[in-house]
Amino acid sequence: MRRRVVARILVPAMVGACAALTVTAPADAAVPDVKGWVAYNQPAAAVLPGSTWPPATTVVVLGVGRYQVKFPGQGASGGVVHVTAVNGAPHWCQAETWFVAAPDELVNIRCYRPGGVLDHSSFSAFFTRSTGPGAAGPYGYVDSMPTGVLVSQYNSAGAGNTSTHLAVGQWRVRFPGLGTAGPVDGGLQATAVNTGIGARCKIATWVSGPGGQDAIVLCFNAGGGAFDTRFTVSYQFRTSLYGAAIPPKYFGYLWNQPPLGPPSTNLNSTGAVNTIVPAGLGLSLVTFPRIGFTPDTVQVTAFGGNPNFCGLNTFWAHFGPGPDTVVRDVNCFTNGGAAVNTGFLISANSLL
Repeated sequence: MRRRVVARILVPAMVGACAALTVTAPADAAVPDVKGWVAYNQPAAAVLPGSTWPPATTVVVLGVGRYQVKFPGQGASGGVVHVTAVNGAPHWCQAETWFVAAPDELVNIRCYRPGGVLDHSSFSAFFTRSTGPGAAGPYGYVDSMPTGVLVSQYNSAGAGNTSTHLAVGQWRVRFPGLGTAGPVDGGLQATAVNTGIGARCKIATWVSGPGGQDAIVLCFNAGGGAFDTRFTVSYQFRTSLYGAAIPPKYFGYLWNQPPLGPPSTNLNSTGAVNTIVPAGLGLSLVTFPRIGFTPDTVQVTAFGGNPNFCGLNTFWAHFGPGPDTVVRDVNCFTNGGAAVNTGFLISANSLL
């Protein structure tokens, strides 16, 4: 089958003028209070220094498909976790729990293969917690229980985010006050949180407007059925996935939605043009020019109304004088593990 390369729309980069510096204590801090990310290479049993922060972050194997990440000095209650499987075979990873072991933050992660069987996998994991003013732009997150009760949240406009349970495995998440022109602006990431059952979450629909952001979140069990589980969602618009800007000056995101053509949400903080090229069934080569400064992180979330899911085929790399962040590739699968072309959202973010 012939495939065409999907052209992308350049959205001019705008970054806020407010610096956001990381500190180890949450009190009186600019957004974020704390943050950390890690790229864990499971076959090598090692973290990748260029895609891990703080540098002393460690990963301990708790059992088959279960891992504990320690982000040193980043302990803070609340916040959100996102995790993306990095595996050439169909796998997904989810958050199990996260908690403070002063002064550190510990994050437990579970990874599965189709059928809901715990299995070893490499992964990219991300944690952040914010309070008070200081976000560089429209930015927010929720950690929602299945009932819609929020465990924690952040909204850079100071409004209260909401999660409304609509049906089994379906919620409406609203970020009021995070207004944009629409019809869709920015980037979203979603992650399932479950301590004992394989679960996946994704974005099904999304509308932006002057009043804020309105997204429908779907979650599924390993059998592909609608499933009530805890989940996290983060929203970014012209700011990093952890809400800060200058630093970082280098971040980007885009929304791939085949076969509809170019999305309206595609941003690179340097003003360069992010690109996506089909690389085979279910594979997409994504390039973020000029933002490849380490340490950095990449997260991926599937988009659409079915139980398809997405991850990373391999860890991202940095090439050229830009340097460019090259993701080779985003890989997407049906619930049964067959490669499939499907929608996804991807976010790349540097510490610098």
